[in-house]
Amino acid sequence: MIIVTHDGKFHLDEMFALATLKLLYPDAEIKRTRDVEIINSADIVVDVGGVYNVEKNLFDHHQSGGAGKRENGIPFASFGLVWKEYGLNLCDGDEKVFSLMDKKMVQPIDASDNGYVLFKTTHREVSPYLFENFIRAMTPTWKDKESIDDAFFSMLPLLQTLLKKEIEKAKYFFEDSEIVKQTYKNSPDKKIIVLEHSFPWKSILARKKEPIYAIHPDQNTGNWIVACVPMGARSTDSRKLFPATWRGKKDSELENITGVKGAVFCHDKGFIAIAETKEAAIELANKAL
Repeated sequence: MIIVTHDGKFHLDEMFALATLKLLYPDAEIKRTRDVEIINSADIVVDVGGVYNVEKNLFDHHQSGGAGKRENGIPFASFGLVWKEYGLNLCDGDEKVFSLMDKKMVQPIDASDNGYVLFKTTHREVSPYLFENFIRAMTPTWKDKESIDDAFFSMLPLLQTLLKKEIEKAKYFFEDSEIVKQTYKNSPDKKIIVLEHSFPWKSILARKKEPIYAIHPDQNTGNWIVACVPMGARSTDSRKLFPATWRGKKDSELENITGVKGAVFCHDKGFIAIAETKEAAIELANKAL
């Protein structure tokens, strides 16, 4: 299989489109060119050629009028066009994973490539450091010995790994969310929800009225985390912060203040605390209530 994309400067939309195709067809050869004969002989064409035609595997959006928009107004770029056709297959036919990936990765990348603004910054001279900044940093300048093609092909495997990981995380999200829902349902005290792993709980518990604290192990340290449940699924405000006297304290000082043996740390903003054991974490949560 021959997949063709344009040469010269590379962007996130065609790189992730190609990462999608390479994960499905790892033996495919990618050619970067604007040579019409090579483009016309390719099996799949991405982000070049000026045509969008699914039946002919042509996925460009630079032609007059573009390649269409979504219902929310975000125009399609090459990633979105390829994802629409091949993404479900890459997600093993899971519609929920396909849709989550589309909202989390595909649409933002398409929007950026089309100049469609998704957010506004609050500081004139300071902006978020985005993936586009990373790509620009990796693009050779006139001072670099590395060619643009060398940079492109060295970057592509990284993006394949990232895309694969995001799909895995999306699958885990739906699996783990069901466990969180069941744990909440079975919890005798709905104010304190104790989870046996660091599941993605915020979007679930924040939609329930009762939960104040979520407790789960820290898979990296073996300690246990006590986290404040936010006011809403997208809120940064907590329903009940830890007491002001706890904040910024750690180890023996925190143990003395709380009276909990095994208290390790409380964040100075009061939204998270750490304990050595599950029992100590539950005790901290109860005292905080």
